[in-house]
Amino acid sequence: MHIDHADRTRRRAGITAVASCLPDREVTSQALQRRLIRSSGLPLPARAIERATGITSRRAAAAGEYASTLAVRAARTALDRAQIAPCDVDLLIFASATRDMAEPATAHIVQAELGSRAHALDVTNACNSFVNGIDTARAMILAGRAHRALVVTGETPSRAVRHDPATLDAFRESFAGYTFGDAGAAVVLEAVERGGILDVDTETHSEHWPVGGIMGGGSRHPRGDEHTYFRGDGSELREVFEKVGTSVLDRMRQRTGMEWGDFRHILVHQVTVPYLDRFVELTGVPRDRLVVTVPELGNMASATLGVQLDRVHAGLRSGDRVLFVGLGGGVSLMTIVWEKA
Repeated sequence: MHIDHADRTRRRAGITAVASCLPDREVTSQALQRRLIRSSGLPLPARAIERATGITSRRAAAAGEYASTLAVRAARTALDRAQIAPCDVDLLIFASATRDMAEPATAHIVQAELGSRAHALDVTNACNSFVNGIDTARAMILAGRAHRALVVTGETPSRAVRHDPATLDAFRESFAGYTFGDAGAAVVLEAVERGGILDVDTETHSEHWPVGGIMGGGSRHPRGDEHTYFRGDGSELREVFEKVGTSVLDRMRQRTGMEWGDFRHILVHQVTVPYLDRFVELTGVPRDRLVVTVPELGNMASATLGVQLDRVHAGLRSGDRVLFVGLGGGVSLMTIVWEKA
């Protein structure tokens, strides 16, 4: 479903500051595999995780670090870069697949740490949470409900990794979790006179929701460690994205008239290196436009695009355009076209 295509006469909301946060602790794929072998006794081939995923390392939150911890660190940096105080924000959205607890919203924990008094709420939609949060903030600014928004994410999917699969079948079912890395990101959004978010589109195929996820913590499985691990069929999820994933990109190009060369950077959610290679093959996106993070940081869930944007933001000039491509379990796809003011 196409959400909105802003014309040139309308006020726009734009991203005016960006930041990210990575935990200090690095976990290599070799170290992760050694831990799995020690815990499970499974006879895994040498470098099995690294060879299958192309991921050599990822970051993991330390004891005492939470989703809110990473979000707060990124938020403080973003506010400093925007040269504004926490009290200058009137909307705070914590947008993440991970949260500190079921209730209250993690946005309140972030806000208490920052010392702001903004309207605070959570937005969650698997790995599309952060881009959904950006779009929600944009809509509220355009509606006059907010003047300046802070959208943050803190992802700690490493806490949902099963390190002791009892069988090879359990290992395969848990395998997607071995791609996970932890990270935080933040953006400031406000009304801009030029540039800003030019186009947003989404596509949802909810019939595929059972393909993978963390099934615990809700009314179906409120208790039990068994439901707190990520479980899923990575191959099936990849097949779904391959089948439906190009249509939202085709519509964006037809509607905006933009081609790949019109974007300074194309930020894509990254699960594994082979998955990213297949995305390039199917879409024709030039590899030199991508910001590749997955080999050394793994799948950072919804923080992936925020970390990528932070890596290139300082080098952007006014008028440069960036395409966000979100892919999330559920299954949902999303594109955002943003132009730096």
